[in-house]
Amino acid sequence: MDVAEPQTNSLSKAEQRKLDSDHLREPLLTELGNDEVRFSEDAVQLLKFHGSYQQHHRELRKTDKIRSWQMMLRLRSPGGRIPAQLFLALDELSNRIGDGTLRATTRQAFQMHGIPKADLKEVIGTIVRNLGSTLAACGDINRNVMAPPAPYEKGGYPVARQLADEIADLLSPEAAEGSYLDLWVDGDLSYRFKPSKAVKQARQRQSEGRVYSGSKAEPLYGDTYLPRKFKVGVTVPGDNSIDLLTQDIGLVVFTHPSGELKGCNVYVGGGMGRTHNKEETFARIADPLGYVAAEHVLDVVQSILALQRDHGDRVIRPHARMKYLLHDKGIQWFRQTLQQDYFKAELTGLRNEPKPKLLDYLGWHRQRAGLWFVGLPLLCGRLEGTLKQGLRQLVETYQLEIRLTANQDLLLCNIGTAQRAGIRSALAELGFDVPESPAPLARHAIACPALPTCGLAITESERILPDVLDRLDAQLRRLEIEKSLLVRMTGCPNGCARPYMAELALVGNGVNQYQLWLGGTPNLQNLARPYVEKLPLKDLEQTIEPLLLSWKAAGGRRSFGDHINKLGDQGVAELLPASA
Repeated sequence: MDVAEPQTNSLSKAEQRKLDSDHLREPLLTELGNDEVRFSEDAVQLLKFHGSYQQHHRELRKTDKIRSWQMMLRLRSPGGRIPAQLFLALDELSNRIGDGTLRATTRQAFQMHGIPKADLKEVIGTIVRNLGSTLAACGDINRNVMAPPAPYEKGGYPVARQLADEIADLLSPEAAEGSYLDLWVDGDLSYRFKPSKAVKQARQRQSEGRVYSGSKAEPLYGDTYLPRKFKVGVTVPGDNSIDLLTQDIGLVVFTHPSGELKGCNVYVGGGMGRTHNKEETFARIADPLGYVAAEHVLDVVQSILALQRDHGDRVIRPHARMKYLLHDKGIQWFRQTLQQDYFKAELTGLRNEPKPKLLDYLGWHRQRAGLWFVGLPLLCGRLEGTLKQGLRQLVETYQLEIRLTANQDLLLCNIGTAQRAGIRSALAELGFDVPESPAPLARHAIACPALPTCGLAITESERILPDVLDRLDAQLRRLEIEKSLLVRMTGCPNGCARPYMAELALVGNGVNQYQLWLGGTPNLQNLARPYVEKLPLKDLEQTIEPLLLSWKAAGGRRSFGDHINKLGDQGVAELLPASA
């Protein structure tokens, strides 16, 4: 049988580390037992596969060298689903062991911050024992699978949520799951994922043909896992709440009138990360691959992952994402290689889809007869203080399920009709009088955490986004512009807040200096482009004002991003100040 042999000769340091780790176990397991306040570099790189990053709190370095070393922990929660029991456990852990906050990420998961190394096992073990997991939330592996979080029981929404759950189980590692349980719950196998029958059957096919890695321990991934991180999103036609085109694999589900899955449009090769001053790194939106029937969806997903496993760049790590494989080889090569070597079922042309919209589900919505959900806006996704305490009381009292959105917002689900009045009153006391009507600029604005804990951050993002939005709002009011625009902000070019899809994005490029990106669209279909390399934040308004006035003069029929694209690069450059 022709299988892909694991690479063992002249491996890079990153690849050799994975190969030598006994499936992501050592030296992490050994170092969990020592008294050091931080992990070694080898252990840190393995720790990512277990859902955690080691961080150095920059503002504590000089005053508290012990507490400055801390862990950030990210959950695996397909479609953003957080059961009541899990949320209550997270809340308690964050207060007792972490920094007192929880943060909804742009991949529909909670992050905890400020965890000491000595407490990490207790935190992860408690999460696992309360219906959660952090396995593969980070690392060179498939990460949290996204889906529209709205708990609608109509259209394709139930199918999309189920498919996200199934793909998360399909692409979970086999041997590494054992290592994970060994490290964090003393090897209790009762906490293994429990995949559906369809997923079990598809996983059996991971040991067949070219999909097979050659490793009996990790049939799909192989002993060195993937070249780099891998991201999957599932949605329904017209709903672009998950930034579909930024995923390595994007699936759009089509259903029969009975509600069963008919098939999926498949998109491949999206990704946001890039590095300043390295033109060989860039953001990219996914290419359409084709349509696949329902019975082959799981197989096409694991076949695409296997193709990236075998052909992704394992020598030059910044060139390892699947988007670069698509860019270098082209979609025709990718489709031909996929069908020739990995996926034997039919792949046809895309089905027609309605024009996508960025949906956010804020406010009150009917879930089904007798049940409601309410979407609450959380600027930058940060839960802390009175708000966090109030939400805990609601979740605990009514046993509500939480679902997180890709826009860093939060849905309270499964609210009975008789409970609505009490919950509405409690939310009003927490500041959510009209959750469906946040300030227009803040409604879809997102930011990454950046300083003081992210090791990649060049400058501020989350902590100053509210002020930046206030400044932009004041400018729009002064110019008498009534339309809003999609704003995103990051402290570095790595793209965690997906800035390169925004109409206006600020990407950290120095202390209080940002690249200015323009030209994304409100429905997240176009890549923005960089127009200013180092914009001092104090000069933001005077830099963009000529562009805003040009937009106003054009009548405001188009979105700001569409207006930028109509102006073209030369037209935009002519309107920017000479100093920009």
